[in-house]
Amino acid sequence: MALPIRFEPPGRDARAELRDRLDNAPHERGVLDTLKGALSASDTLLNTVVEVAKTPEAIRSVRNLLLLSKGLGEIEPELLDVVVRAIPEGLAQISAKRSETPGLLSLLQKFRSQDSRRAMGAAAELLESVGRNLKPSALTETGLRG
Repeated sequence: MALPIRFEPPGRDARAELRDRLDNAPHERGVLDTLKGALSASDTLLNTVVEVAKTPEAIRSVRNLLLLSKGLGEIEPELLDVVVRAIPEGLAQISAKRSETPGLLSLLQKFRSQDSRRAMGAAAELLESVGRNLKPSALTETGLRG
């Protein structure tokens, strides 16, 4: 009967392996110089960032980004997926017929289709909601009108 062969893997020193990799790594890529330059200019860089961040435009941009992210969070992903997938298809159709000016009759035919009426209905609902929120009473509630 055969005897099993004993296998003993050689011991590893992870620290020594890491030190060897670090010692053999190429350091001539300018990374250290770049980091050194960034650290030495950190006060100037920080002051510039603070000055830009204090402008009314930057403050409005941050507020608008927060509002947009809140609004995007309230949209159902399935609905947004439908809209996003439809955009390239519509743009492809537009660019294919760019040189053609549609006639009034062909436009009316497009408006009669169920798909067009469905999209126009959704657009009308959206416009109605925006209009409702643009009333002077709604604007004073949000603080947009003094």
